[in-house]
Amino acid sequence: MRKINEECGVFGMIDAEKQPCVHIAATALLALQHRGQEGAGIAYFTDSDSGAGIACRKNVGLVSEVFDNDFLASAPMTTTACGHVRYSTTGGNTAENTQPIVTHHSRLTFAVCHNGNITNADALRSNMVNERGAVFYTTNDTEIISKIIIDRIIKTGSLEQSVVDLLGTIEGAYSLIIMTRDKLIVARDPNGFRPLCIGKLGTSTVAASETCAFDSIGATYVRDVKPGEICCFTRSGESKSYYVKPKKRSLCVFELIYFARPDSFIDGMSVYKARLEMGRELARQCPTDADIVCGVPESGFDAAYGYSMESGVPYGMAFVRNRYVGRSFILPTQKGRARAVGLKLNPLRASIEGKRVILVDDSIVRGTTSARIIKSLRDAGAKEIHMRISAPPFIAPCYFGTDIDSKENLIANKYSIEEIREKIGADSLVYLDVNRLISIKQGTDIEYCTGCFTDKYPIDVSGAGKKDKFD
Repeated sequence: MRKINEECGVFGMIDAEKQPCVHIAATALLALQHRGQEGAGIAYFTDSDSGAGIACRKNVGLVSEVFDNDFLASAPMTTTACGHVRYSTTGGNTAENTQPIVTHHSRLTFAVCHNGNITNADALRSNMVNERGAVFYTTNDTEIISKIIIDRIIKTGSLEQSVVDLLGTIEGAYSLIIMTRDKLIVARDPNGFRPLCIGKLGTSTVAASETCAFDSIGATYVRDVKPGEICCFTRSGESKSYYVKPKKRSLCVFELIYFARPDSFIDGMSVYKARLEMGRELARQCPTDADIVCGVPESGFDAAYGYSMESGVPYGMAFVRNRYVGRSFILPTQKGRARAVGLKLNPLRASIEGKRVILVDDSIVRGTTSARIIKSLRDAGAKEIHMRISAPPFIAPCYFGTDIDSKENLIANKYSIEEIREKIGADSLVYLDVNRLISIKQGTDIEYCTGCFTDKYPIDVSGAGKKDKFD
């Protein structure tokens, strides 16, 4: 099924004493697997008889595929590690494009993990190639970051100052983890598009895209990294923060709608509570007579429950999901791919037959999947189907790490809501109003990026390159 996906998840760890950092990183990446399923990697400091340095294991595939039991059993105890799970919005899905990116230079050896999308990457890459003769071995944004860091280290002699200069050079969305043998540096873009948080695991300092990674390894959440903040942690436990001037606070609202796990907290907000409130707002926006409220697995569950709580319409299940149809289940024809939807989601006839159903999902991209789902409910005997979407319509591309790329691929740019309703076969269709969406703040002062809903962005995107995930 076609779903909006997000760039990546990152994790880092540092301690004065040797720890099972690789095992811990792999566990944390499993908790972040929802943020990327195309590739995974872990870089870690090694100090063996053959010499000290940074080793890296990475490949395409899931975390459990890249880090098998044999590798984990032989992984050394170490003091630093960083890891990454990848969903590509720039650069092909190859082993070379997976992260971390490790750079060996006479001045410094370091690894970089990056979550987000650099909007001026094309211009930076072109300048490096044409003006300086730089050679690139990957097509992702992260290698650009590494080359800028090296360039600034040569000029300043300071890694910390190099990262400060980096944040003044690159534009767009980025949460960064940079690892050397004795330092862990984490940084968040001045708008705070993507989440990044800091925690403690015993004497270790850890950092991750989401707090759910801390829960998985038994770490304690300390705080979120502030927009424009650069935090440097040493093996001895010392820490220091550097800052670049923050810009308009612009957390990607789709982190709360879909990307993040419901058990995570982002910038002080519970993802689960935010999704409940989206459902409540939908019920307030358009009260509807029905017999049951159901969510599309699994992204619609929480909003559907919130809708039920607010409306009083009973909450129930409309589908049984086959969890054993994996991501690699690929059929060669469109007809075969259409049948695969039925293999993954099967209507629960006993729950919906003869009933008026409110069906809640997080988005409609092209509309083909929604049409198949609604048809399957009708075939199972649903009397009425009222589609409710816990986000506004997608009308514009995203340039900040989400694969919403071209307007011509978005159904809401081609048809009115009534025409979309007819195409997907629903009895009614309601999207959550954008003003109701941005009102969900749980007492925080967070502001959101809603560019994909409004075509208005918090930063200039005129130089941003086109992504090709729809192709």
